[in-house]
Amino acid sequence: MKAVLNYLLTRRQDMLYWTFEHLELVGLAMGIAIVIGVALGLLLTRVRVLATPVLGLASVVQTIPSIALLGIMIPLLGIGKTPAIVALTLYALLPIIRNTYTGIQQVDPAIVDAGKGMGMSNRQILTMVELPMAVSVIIAGIRTSTVICVGITTLVTLIGAGALGTPIITGIQTYNDAEIWAGAAVAAGLALLLDFLLGLAENALTPKGIKSAA
Repeated sequence: MKAVLNYLLTRRQDMLYWTFEHLELVGLAMGIAIVIGVALGLLLTRVRVLATPVLGLASVVQTIPSIALLGIMIPLLGIGKTPAIVALTLYALLPIIRNTYTGIQQVDPAIVDAGKGMGMSNRQILTMVELPMAVSVIIAGIRTSTVICVGITTLVTLIGAGALGTPIITGIQTYNDAEIWAGAAVAAGLALLLDFLLGLAENALTPKGIKSAA
């Protein structure tokens, strides 16, 4: 433990740089994944025949080992941050698509029918009824994807994208346990912090009536 703390203190500038680099990659990948994943999840609730093939394809991506997927990116997009973001986005999609689809599907049809009876348009029903009632499920998927994304981002160092995998990989190569633990500890702390913040967002965005019902 002392050796880990000493490494964090002596290399604090490098650790800060790698941490912000890690956050940048996770933030970009998650931003893209949220836009695509929520849009696809909503589409599947309207065109249900697509649900099985789309969710199946997203599940297949999850079964590909992360190192293999990063390796596949090299001949397609080269090395660096671009292939890393693409790979991370692909890994983050499944929980978001699935939870968006499931969350909307779980909305009581009677409530939707009541909205239609009041003259609400399809867009109003989506934005004022379905999404508010499904938001906690959707954010739960985003939280899962974020934690997965933070973990896998430690591997993008292997394709030249930097981040907190740098001290971990270097530590493995030089048999430096303190360096490995330092990178792993900061990455784990980052995952916990982001999950906590998203939990606060979930609590704030979930309507009070739904909280009390839960």
